[in-house]
Amino acid sequence: MRARPLGVVGLCLGVVTALVAGVGVAPAGAVATDQSYWVPVAKQVVVRGHGFGHGHGMSQYGAQGAALEGLDYRRIIDFYYPGTSWSQVKGSVRVLITGDTTSDVVVSPATGLSLRDLGNGATYQLPDIDGVKRWRINVGADGSSVVGYLTGTWHRWSPGGATALVGDGQFSAQEPLTLWTPSGPRTYRGALRAASPTAGSRDRDTVNVLPMDAYVKGVIPREMPASWDPEAVKAQAIAARTYAAWSRAQNPSRYYQICDTTSCQVYGGMQDEDPRSNAAVDATARQILTYDGKPAFTQFSSSSGGWTSAGAVPYLPAKADPYDGFTGNAMHAWSTTIDTGRLERAYPAIGSLLRIDVVSRDGHGEWEGRVWSVRLHGTEADRTVSGDSFRWMYGLRSNWFTIDPTPIMARWSGIGGAKSVVGPVRSAEVVAGAGSVQRFAHGRIYYSRTTGARELYGPILHEYTALGGPRSRLGFPTTGIKGALDGFRAKFQRGVVYTHPDTGAVPVLGTAITNRYLAAGGVRSALGWPTHTNTKTAHGERVGFEHGYIWYSTVTHKTALHVTR
Repeated sequence: MRARPLGVVGLCLGVVTALVAGVGVAPAGAVATDQSYWVPVAKQVVVRGHGFGHGHGMSQYGAQGAALEGLDYRRIIDFYYPGTSWSQVKGSVRVLITGDTTSDVVVSPATGLSLRDLGNGATYQLPDIDGVKRWRINVGADGSSVVGYLTGTWHRWSPGGATALVGDGQFSAQEPLTLWTPSGPRTYRGALRAASPTAGSRDRDTVNVLPMDAYVKGVIPREMPASWDPEAVKAQAIAARTYAAWSRAQNPSRYYQICDTTSCQVYGGMQDEDPRSNAAVDATARQILTYDGKPAFTQFSSSSGGWTSAGAVPYLPAKADPYDGFTGNAMHAWSTTIDTGRLERAYPAIGSLLRIDVVSRDGHGEWEGRVWSVRLHGTEADRTVSGDSFRWMYGLRSNWFTIDPTPIMARWSGIGGAKSVVGPVRSAEVVAGAGSVQRFAHGRIYYSRTTGARELYGPILHEYTALGGPRSRLGFPTTGIKGALDGFRAKFQRGVVYTHPDTGAVPVLGTAITNRYLAAGGVRSALGWPTHTNTKTAHGERVGFEHGYIWYSTVTHKTALHVTR
């Protein structure tokens, strides 16, 4: 049958995502942050995070971790849904089968196959006709529900002698029914109904009507591995059954009460059942949780990451989850690389993205918890988006994440941040040769993949930029500025720049002369401090020092050291 729009945002596999009043409101206790992440010129940043899903209620991995520690299902459930009461449920539930996208319900013949007219309550035993391959309920020319059977071709069947049903139709049998969908046959317990979405509609949706526990048996293997510890699987049965009871209570009169996708909870029918999870359903038969006498809203997600997230009801608190981080939970901590250019394309009004600021978090766990809001700081404008919007744009596992600082910013923080020798940030990162550079109040930090991030300031920086920076003969710095006797130096890919109060900043260029000088002892050698940078000679070049020079031959590629005192 054609699946109607649900009006609910679907989340990741294994995550219950029904929305109730209050979800989407800023969580109580949200904390403001000043976490800023500058965007590198490559626009590739590493995002690290915890958990998978919204984090409300039970962590499925946490349930497994708790079971492995010896907790039974009742203790697991009581931990994740504090303040709820244990109760029981009975009756059936109506499940929208979204995979049947046609405008009819087609089933295979089955023992005791019958048809019920929901308009007048009449039930008809379908005849055993030779050669029948399928039975169906579809829509007649006048919009009524009509019944037919397939041999070589389709034939009309008249229930009680009538040409059409009074209302919607429903198949049931003494055994599970095989439903034919565009993607092939699927088997379901209970009845299969051709339901009109609205009165007088010419559309029909397939709805599976079945007992609550039979429904839960088709849910568990799609939401949690049946091979997990039996106590964890039992806890999943309680959460899934309670959630279905809650959804049914929210929609007592709607033609369906729950769907079969991640927008509700995943349901695959009988063919997805597993004996191990069926045993868990039977062991917890009819058990649910209630709050104020009503079925509880038992949201659950794949992994809490170590902290559950506050939901819209009192029994979904934010609390530390000691069970989620057990060995084997790959969802507990994760990382991925994202392209920040997607944000520029999604929000072109911001211009070029300079910085991502995390404005607020929920205040729980590492980095101060899940991200509530993010500000995109661009060259033209700023834009504030929710943590969930950021998450969905990149398909992140949860909104509990942080962003790795760029190598330049990591170096800046490592040397003292705004209180360091280079001072506060003054610009975004920009391209510099085969790498990048970022300006600070009192200096710059240069970065290349080969050399890493290195800070320069003062006379050495001035000399370096005068020579052409990374595009000069020196290349990128390989060290920051270091003390050398009563002066300073910084090494580069192809040279060193020294500075001394008496001699000023002097570059020693080229690896041959540089290596000879350093091998001789550098500023501690008999040569002393460099006084003149490289000058050309007839067959090479030389660098002058306080007490001599080093000469390099472009013919022999050898160096000669001469001390004048």
